[in-house]
Amino acid sequence: MDLEIYDETKQVSQEWIELITKLLEFAGNYIKLPENTEMSVTLMDNEKIHAINKQYRGVDKPTDVISFAIEEETDDDTPIIMPEDSTFVLPKNIGDIMVSLDKVKEQAAYLGHSEERELGFLVVHGFLHLNGYDHMRQEDETVMFNLQREILDAYGLKK
Repeated sequence: MDLEIYDETKQVSQEWIELITKLLEFAGNYIKLPENTEMSVTLMDNEKIHAINKQYRGVDKPTDVISFAIEEETDDDTPIIMPEDSTFVLPKNIGDIMVSLDKVKEQAAYLGHSEERELGFLVVHGFLHLNGYDHMRQEDETVMFNLQREILDAYGLKK
């Protein structure tokens, strides 16, 4: 997986960057994501995620995580022509995850677990959204949250 991590706060430790990287690689392997997948994670504060939440979701408050999935190719997209004998496979960009580090700290304190566990929870939650999982209906929520728990537990980030 090709993963870009952007720290807009300029305060994230190398340990947290490595946690995000390793956890998302683990999650990608867990759900059998193709190796040529691309995505990004942007770490920000409440002020920035509040503005994004308001602009794109119409919700006038900060949130913990937002995922922007990149839609599949449409008929309007210009196809890329490759030679027939080419073995090159274009990477598939699945989208972007944005996490509020202020919310990571607030929610970890409120829930009584580590900030690392909360960060991992939010990153995996966003990752699953990028891969088509949702929790709008009860049965979908059960599937998504069980998978999220499985991934975090298997990785070692238990509550």
